[in-house]
Amino acid sequence: MLWDELTSSAIEALDRDIPVLLPVAATEQHGPHLPLATDRMIGWHFAYQLHLKIPDQILILPPVAVGCSSHHMDFSGTLSVSHEAFAAYVEEILESVIAHDFNNLIIFNSHGGNQGIGQVILERLGPEVGQLVLVTWWKLALEALIKINETGPGGVGHAGEFETSLMMYIAPHLVDEKAIAKGENQETYGWATADMLRGAKAGLYRSMYEMTPNGVFGDPTKSNAKKGEQISNLVVQSLKFLVLDLLNGNKN
Repeated sequence: MLWDELTSSAIEALDRDIPVLLPVAATEQHGPHLPLATDRMIGWHFAYQLHLKIPDQILILPPVAVGCSSHHMDFSGTLSVSHEAFAAYVEEILESVIAHDFNNLIIFNSHGGNQGIGQVILERLGPEVGQLVLVTWWKLALEALIKINETGPGGVGHAGEFETSLMMYIAPHLVDEKAIAKGENQETYGWATADMLRGAKAGLYRSMYEMTPNGVFGDPTKSNAKKGEQISNLVVQSLKFLVLDLLNGNKN
């Protein structure tokens, strides 16, 4: 179910254990070939597909479309808010949900820059509700996604193999295939090397321009719509399992 398409009386009648999912994303550059809305569109696609699969067992809030993207501000079109503003906004949305006595909340993230402050929100708001979950889509189905990664370490990053494949599947009319090019990934310390599927051993701040002057971190040249569909199916299935675990109290 979609929260904002229901009436107030319909919300009032719902079981308070039904999980409520808040998509959080970003509006920022995604290289020369993908739109600024990429993170928001990908996150909403997963959420909406979940709604289609289990409409009576999930309640989806309107997405937060602008996130923490200060590291992308060297690139035109990027919108960003501070960590403080993002946390305040997300927390107050969730506090509204808590005020209506819902017990199971999910922050569903589709932007890397929201992860750190997302953890702060989790720890700050968690004690106020029955169960609060923070999940980022590429971590949710990590083991399965690694198996379909063709570009290897460093290839699945910002506007890289996976995000481009997803957009080719979700919104092919918004992908400029003629502009697709490998990211200009800049070398860094071995312990700071990472992509979506492989975390760094230690954190090192670099702006996106310092990481890759063309705004693409990874390799989108092996992207295709079929792979996007594969990724979509894996993530939505994993998200469905998470939601049903929360709803049914499955702990193992």
